[in-house]
Amino acid sequence: MSGERLGAGAKEFQRVLDQLRERLSNGTYGVGTRLAPQRGLAEEFGVSRDTIQRVLRVLTREGWIQTRQGSGAHVVKVPRVHSAGPAAERVHLGKLIDQTFEHREVTLDVAMLTSESLDAHIRLQAARIQSGEIHPERIAVRMLLPSDSIPLPYPRAKNDPEDPRPLDRQRSITRAHTQSLRRVLRELQTEGLVPSVTVELRRVPLTPTFKLYLLNGVVALFGPYEVVERHILMDDGDEVEAVDVPGLGSDLIHYVKDEAPGPESQGSLFVRSMESWFNSCWELLAE
Repeated sequence: MSGERLGAGAKEFQRVLDQLRERLSNGTYGVGTRLAPQRGLAEEFGVSRDTIQRVLRVLTREGWIQTRQGSGAHVVKVPRVHSAGPAAERVHLGKLIDQTFEHREVTLDVAMLTSESLDAHIRLQAARIQSGEIHPERIAVRMLLPSDSIPLPYPRAKNDPEDPRPLDRQRSITRAHTQSLRRVLRELQTEGLVPSVTVELRRVPLTPTFKLYLLNGVVALFGPYEVVERHILMDDGDEVEAVDVPGLGSDLIHYVKDEAPGPESQGSLFVRSMESWFNSCWELLAE
């Protein structure tokens, strides 16, 4: 534990950190992008330069950016989605979620450690629906998250593995984001924008080692969590050095179910195997 205390500015610090992480994860900032100067970021977010400096230090430690004297902060890492096909093209997760919600019927099955990144994507799609850009008639979301009743190996404080605060904080954040996406989706139905909306959450007694999205029964996005050392800001203002998995920065492999006649493709086999895995956990293990 560093002992650094952020006091009353802790919430503002976390708000700015979360928003910059989201921009880094959704493709807003690409590798090589130079961030705005600290003064500009402070004005944009309505916080002090000291807060911006603290945020940039965390992003540097997490490997997102590098700061060079005289040239500012540059992005050196972003999460990537790699196609499993022969073209090996790269696409952005946000673009794939956009395409999913452009269908009349939307089904989204996800298995992950937290619902933080999913909530961010759902809110973006809700804004598109509210603006009249897209018009889905049915949205069905199923989420598999780890059970609160089992111990998890991450996040944990590096210097004090018995410290319950990192895991308690993560579970609190997960509950908040889960409630947020439930509310956002149900409001779409209440407002008459989407005739049918279902949101289901079940918990499994398993430690997630990968993140999985199944989109409209056709696309699978799969990526293992990378265990890293990072600093986590506690609600009391302490900054804890922890072992964790940065879900927002996870790279994903993109598989597509091929309905063409002939031998099944690798993509088709993978999507079907992940559908079977998800449904078996949903029916037989989940609470």
